[in-house]
Amino acid sequence: MSLFFDAHWFDAKLAERGLDRAALADAASIERGELHRLFTNERAASAGELDAFARVLNADIVEVTLRSGVATRGAHTGEDTSARIESIEARLDAIDSWLAEFERETKKSA
Repeated sequence: MSLFFDAHWFDAKLAERGLDRAALADAASIERGELHRLFTNERAASAGELDAFARVLNADIVEVTLRSGVATRGAHTGEDTSARIESIEARLDAIDSWLAEFERETKKSA
């Protein structure tokens, strides 16, 4: 699951281009319902989807990845050490999964 999908950022970038969320779904070849699941943090975006989003938004893939929640960092006030370590491990797992999928997608297109 995505850690925090920045829907406002994606919507603003789309608006700058006169597009709506359907453009992202079309570019990533996913149903609008699947895109909604991304926007509501019900699932994480795949490497291919992130790449498609970056192309549509004319944005850097790293920024798109961060905005999709794969590597979100938040304030840790009030968290105990164990909870903070679990949070860091979850973010690292999400990044590792994304990188592995990105490598697979890159090899397919090569």
